[in-house]
Amino acid sequence: MADFLTTTAVNFRLEELIKNASDRVILISPYLKINNRIRDLLEDKDRLKIDVRIIYGKSELHPEEVDWLRNLDYVRTSYCENLHAKCYLSEDCAIITSMNLYEFSQINNNEMGILVRRDEDASLYHEVYEEAQRLIRVSDEVKLTVEKVVKKEESDTPLEEVEDSGHKLTTSKLAKKVGLNTSAMEKQLCEMGFISEKDGKYQLTDKGVSLGAESKYSPYKKDYYFLWPESVSDMCSSSK
Repeated sequence: MADFLTTTAVNFRLEELIKNASDRVILISPYLKINNRIRDLLEDKDRLKIDVRIIYGKSELHPEEVDWLRNLDYVRTSYCENLHAKCYLSEDCAIITSMNLYEFSQINNNEMGILVRRDEDASLYHEVYEEAQRLIRVSDEVKLTVEKVVKKEESDTPLEEVEDSGHKLTTSKLAKKVGLNTSAMEKQLCEMGFISEKDGKYQLTDKGVSLGAESKYSPYKKDYYFLWPESVSDMCSSSK
């Protein structure tokens, strides 16, 4: 029989679920934000080589958090489009709840949920587990590759995300490769017709798109940045 959980009980049971897991942990939550307490528990599972799967639908991680996840060998992340479910499982129990993983939800919101124990209701647990497995199958496994944050005063390049997009380079990485600072690189790309400037902001031109360049939106900077094929570095070097 399932147990009803209040906000405090969901917090407690989720920690116990992760702490006591000896085989697997599945965390399903739209928002990929993880508070410090859950981080500590997952790091311990990683040290014990326990398989952890995190399924999410909206990525709002800061680069520091991404770097933290990349250092965990037994924690895998998957993106599931249109995900709204919040469900957390181990080999022994499952929690279905309104509560997200991120700390704001656990502190400020009124949450509720149910706890299903495998040894008390094997049939219901099996249904929850099978649906979790289906979400894993339909989701895309993601290798998080966002660059570690550097304070702006420590660098003359803007903070940019490095995405695993066919080994493409951000503008700052492209600049470093050809021996320029980012501002000079942007000026050169503009002179070559790959980007254009409007109202103090750069935009990718059709010529840039034809090379295979991409414009991406960064939720951290709340602005667009560019990814360039590595071949552009040769073009830039020859035009210097």
